[in-house]
Amino acid sequence: MVTQATKTYRIGDASIIRIDELRLAAFQLDALYPGADPQALEHHRDRLDAGSFDPATGTFIQSIHSWLVKTPHHTILIDTATGNDKNRPDIPPLHRLNEPFLARLAAAGVTPEQVDYVLLTHVHADHVGWNTRLVDGRWIPTFPNATYVLSRIEHAYGASLAVGTEPIGAARPDPALGAAVRKPADRVYDDSVRPVIEAGLAKLIAVNGDEVLEGISFVPTPGHSVDHASIRFVSRGEQALFAGDVMHHPLQVYEPSLNSCFCEFPDAALRSRAFVLEDAAERGATVFTTHFAESSVGRIDRRGDGFAWHFL
Repeated sequence: MVTQATKTYRIGDASIIRIDELRLAAFQLDALYPGADPQALEHHRDRLDAGSFDPATGTFIQSIHSWLVKTPHHTILIDTATGNDKNRPDIPPLHRLNEPFLARLAAAGVTPEQVDYVLLTHVHADHVGWNTRLVDGRWIPTFPNATYVLSRIEHAYGASLAVGTEPIGAARPDPALGAAVRKPADRVYDDSVRPVIEAGLAKLIAVNGDEVLEGISFVPTPGHSVDHASIRFVSRGEQALFAGDVMHHPLQVYEPSLNSCFCEFPDAALRSRAFVLEDAAERGATVFTTHFAESSVGRIDRRGDGFAWHFL
């Protein structure tokens, strides 16, 4: 379990705080990055702090959390972690959790009713779970006054898979993504997305880089999922990038050829990671990650022909 992060980051007029759910030490190299050359880890081990890698067990240390963004006008959550009571037998670390996520949100000064927007990078189990909570046997929206913003394609794809049909039309993956090697986990759409849609709280968007709120745009970074987005936030000339699952661990900054075992479209995931590394380094953006441990926040700099990660 992660202790509530108290550090507040400033991007222009906005304050940003991590709202913790879980700390994980569940994966070794060959499990998180199937087929990876062991030298990919050995070569960079001295760049991985103890808070990100346990050398005694060879285990990566990771986090699952949300980002609370408070602007002068809005209270925003970016991704909503896993949620309690979710039936995830195929993902044991996420199965039927009972975590004080909402208490941690309250400790940051926000109640569910005060959230204006929920921005979702993609529809995976550990990014949409607190969209809903279980009340009297029904899944209801956790943030009743919020607009939930998500990809129209992610929604259509998830809806088609949930009813067991082959994706067609808008739900069909773009052939440019390359071959899919996996699909999203079962049940996620039904318990964490459908109730939000049925409550009329969702805003389905095209992930094309256009501004969806003042200073906020959804940047296309597909591959980890069918229409994965990274979320760019700009305020008073300062830039943040909420990178979602383009990367799961700092090792991928140094070895961007590594795709996680959770990436659905590996070819596109490689291209999106390369884009994010170049983009963040060029813009000097503060990068807010979803699964890096330690502070989960950092900057990406060029290092020779590659890149380096620096926690903030």
